[in-house]
Amino acid sequence: MKVAVMGAGAVGCYYGGMLARAGHDVVLIGRAQHVDAIRAQGLRLDTQSFDEYVRVEASTEASAAKGAQLVLFCVKSTDTEHAAQQLRPHLAADALILSLQNGVDNAERVREQVTQDVAAAVVYVAAGMAGPGHVKHNGRGELVIEPSHASEAVARALIDAGVPTEISDNVRGALWAKLILNCAYNALSALAQLPYGQLVQREGVADVMRDVVDECVAVAQADRVVMPGDVDVAVRRIAETMAGQYSSTAQDLARGRRSEIDHLNGYVVRRGAALGVATPANRVLHTLVKLVESRESDAGT
Repeated sequence: MKVAVMGAGAVGCYYGGMLARAGHDVVLIGRAQHVDAIRAQGLRLDTQSFDEYVRVEASTEASAAKGAQLVLFCVKSTDTEHAAQQLRPHLAADALILSLQNGVDNAERVREQVTQDVAAAVVYVAAGMAGPGHVKHNGRGELVIEPSHASEAVARALIDAGVPTEISDNVRGALWAKLILNCAYNALSALAQLPYGQLVQREGVADVMRDVVDECVAVAQADRVVMPGDVDVAVRRIAETMAGQYSSTAQDLARGRRSEIDHLNGYVVRRGAALGVATPANRVLHTLVKLVESRESDAGT
């Protein structure tokens, strides 16, 4: 299968690397520093079970996606529309675009920009870029994907590549469940610059997380979202299964980059306002992260 990864950061490099390692024709489209390193020596895929270099194509241009049967769409939620517009002229008519992004509405936003089939995916992986062309896998790695014309074939390819994958008719609910995990952990991890395992041990954190989760659940219920599983158990499990992981928001702030907070706690605040559900804890976290972002932005000017 020919696969393009649009936005080859930690998530894109992990899943793209796993597919390339299994023999698929993969091109990673990302930042120049990573592309240069991957072209020179391959992608370093540093996982919990192996650490090796995988030969894979890499490019900084969206045109590299030409002819791909599968596009793993992994850009930041803030870049969704722009990246989809960049891809649009180069997409094969029968391509499947699989959105592996944080937030709950990215697939819908991509569909507004392209005519190809778009499916949402829920991503459960702890990974980060440890250096140029070096993805460090810290835990988990499963995917839940939406039905589409190619989802069965894609799921088989991912499973054969060592990625646990299931197809679900309730991806909306699973996306909301993942959103709640992100809302509970991301901003706090970012503001404290602590990994999940240490974060939950600090005074007052459990109570703040409880308030955040309760608000998210209330908004989801008002929005008629049916979430699978036990949200409280899932929240506790993250600190156990991803103890050493810093949130993507923490990584963004540490690098002075704009985060996805508008599409996490900020989304809950906006949706809550539209549905008449109060979200004060989410509002505070969203505001604090935005303040840190603005401070970094001001320092860079």
